Amino acid sequence: MTSNSRPNVLVRLWLGFWRGLTAFRMAVFNILFLIVLALIIRVLFFSSDEIMVDSDSTLVIAPEGTVVEEYTGTPMERAIDEALGQEQLETRLRDILAALDYAAGDDRIVQVLVRTDKLWALPPGMQTELADAFARFRDSGKQVVAYGGMMMQSQYMLASMADEIWLDRDGLLLLEGYGRFRQYYAEGLDKLEVDVNLFRVGEYKSAMEPFIRNDMSDADRRASELWLGDLWQSWLDQVARHRGLPVEVLVELTENYAGAVEAAEGNLAAMALDRGLVDRLVTRPELRAELANSGTSDPEHGFRQIDFRTYAKAARQWHPRADRVAVIVAQGAIVEGNQPPGTIGSESTSRLIRRAAQEDRIKAVVLRIDSGGGSAFASEAIRSELMALKEAGKPLVVSMSNVAASGGYWIAMGADEVWAYPTTLTGSIGIFGFFPTFQDTLAKIGVHTDGVGTTPLSGALRSDRALPDSARTLLQSFIEHGYREFISLVAEHRHMAIDQVDEVAQGRVWTGTQAQRRGLVDQLGTLDEAVASAARSAGIGEKYELEYVQRELSPVEQFFVDMAGASIRMAGVDAMRGIGSWLPGDLGRRMLDDLRLVFTQAEAGRPGVMAHCLCEAPR
Repeated sequence: MTSNSRPNVLVRLWLGFWRGLTAFRMAVFNILFLIVLALIIRVLFFSSDEIMVDSDSTLVIAPEGTVVEEYTGTPMERAIDEALGQEQLETRLRDILAALDYAAGDDRIVQVLVRTDKLWALPPGMQTELADAFARFRDSGKQVVAYGGMMMQSQYMLASMADEIWLDRDGLLLLEGYGRFRQYYAEGLDKLEVDVNLFRVGEYKSAMEPFIRNDMSDADRRASELWLGDLWQSWLDQVARHRGLPVEVLVELTENYAGAVEAAEGNLAAMALDRGLVDRLVTRPELRAELANSGTSDPEHGFRQIDFRTYAKAARQWHPRADRVAVIVAQGAIVEGNQPPGTIGSESTSRLIRRAAQEDRIKAVVLRIDSGGGSAFASEAIRSELMALKEAGKPLVVSMSNVAASGGYWIAMGADEVWAYPTTLTGSIGIFGFFPTFQDTLAKIGVHTDGVGTTPLSGALRSDRALPDSARTLLQSFIEHGYREFISLVAEHRHMAIDQVDEVAQGRVWTGTQAQRRGLVDQLGTLDEAVASAARSAGIGEKYELEYVQRELSPVEQFFVDMAGASIRMAGVDAMRGIGSWLPGDLGRRMLDDLRLVFTQAEAGRPGVMAHCLCEAPR
């Protein structure tokens, strides 16, 4: 007998709902799949680098954050940081230079507007590079106007390169001068009962002084005053030259800035106009109207404009068969292993050097350095790769950016030519070692370490035990040997006597001008001049392409980078605020970086042997 029973109404409703939900889910996933597939096909087969530039356009140069040689972190890391609101605002120097040089001969660009409000820092070295680029652009006869609401000295230096500076009517201009101040941790580490165990060579090797002192040493003060004064005088000279002012006027004003503001009854904008620091006081609507008159009006933006980052892409012209001069950027701390952009890794940077050495079209290499140093071992590994590149017959020229000191100088000294800016910080020839131990810190909470070993050095390099005298003797001898090796290499590469090198070494920091007088640098000039010199050495004249040797993302990789950032933004993920965010400005970052240097070295279980000046270019 056949049963004609059917499921009850509730079961039928549930089954119908589930089938409908399944069909809807499949439809949604199929639509998403087709969208992703279409995007991939577009990226792979239909992407275009063509940038449309309208006639009578204004090129807007509005740098954000710090001007750098290369972005910090991998593209994936930057996309995620941007989605979380934690991105490091950075502007690549090469993008500004490319946009200016291309715009000079582009009839569609009629003028340049420099916006300074989002710029945080323009280090002294790059000021020279940008001043030359703006001078080349102004030779085309086109106008450059700079505008800002609040200008500090980095913003004002950039603005001074324009034909005219327009300050907001309610704006301010504040010139503080250069300074070198930092935190000192000796008392704090004493309270935590941390033994730093520092080993160093050189009267002026003050990199680790903050961990053993509560104030600046006399030797460090004398050395810092020498190079800092040189940099500030260079700043005054450049601004005076750009503005057509006697440098004495700027000196007198900066020595009594508070008095000048008080005399203007607190109106900093009026004071700046009266003293000739700016040319006009304008509101934003007035700015837009003026630029529309000298260019072309635009209903959305007020005047027709194009951003320099977008425009720089149009400036890139590539001829695959041309001979090339390669630029390898070495920016950040020098450490071992593979590292992302913004950090110099012994393996990752060496890989780029080998790639340049093996590429037949690359006829010469320029190593662009912006680094205060780092690991002595990693520095030597990179120097060795550079020497192999020279042995392969390719000219090697070093172009120092803002800082190329200690380990940064270690990787520079073997080049055929060393170029620097007058304001580059270099030298700091010396090394130090340190190994913090925490046995007394642990003892305060009742934790002690004991045991046995087979030799006098067994367990000597444990961070939970006091460093024995035998280990101290060993480490000090090793550091002294490393210093002798450093100055011997400098003597060999720079064709100097060891006594001559020792006299200018001892960990002392020099400006580019001071270093050239002492034989540590060959030429003072820009990256463009260093590249031209490399081309001449390779015998290729002026017919060459400039290529930055770096790891490039494939279109598919770039697609997934973009998708990662978009996914996080759509998910609404919020970033956790770290302890460093509780402190104002970048004070928290600097303190955490300092303390991380101590604690990560203890975690590594081996002494840190560093060629580092722990110095930053003033801003």
